Amino acid sequence: MSWTKVLSADALSPGGRQVVKVGNRNILLLNHEDQLYAVENACPHLKLSLKKSKVTEDGAIVCPWHRSAFDLRTGEVKEWITWPPVVGKAMSMVSQQKVLPIFPVRVEEGSIWVDVEE
Repeated sequence: MSWTKVLSADALSPGGRQVVKVGNRNILLLNHEDQLYAVENACPHLKLSLKKSKVTEDGAIVCPWHRSAFDLRTGEVKEWITWPPVVGKAMSMVSQQKVLPIFPVRVEEGSIWVDVEE
């Protein structure tokens, strides 16, 4: 594992979000119900930012652009964008379901650490 210190633990209050750079990745840190999560800050669909996404009661992060939903613990797809019939067939070819990358996160010595293997 390759842990990187990314932020002071005090800087991410409950409900807080912060995008940090680790290597060549933009990581979205979320403090959801006093649990920390680290996810790729790019929806797997079109690589748009997830910073303004909502988190559901059942622990899914929902893309603000296309409403695709991913489990915060595993990154598995819970719901994928649906296209109107007019464009559905064409878009389904370029829009295959992909898992959201999730990264291990821990708090140690007052700092938040993320493990992002390049």
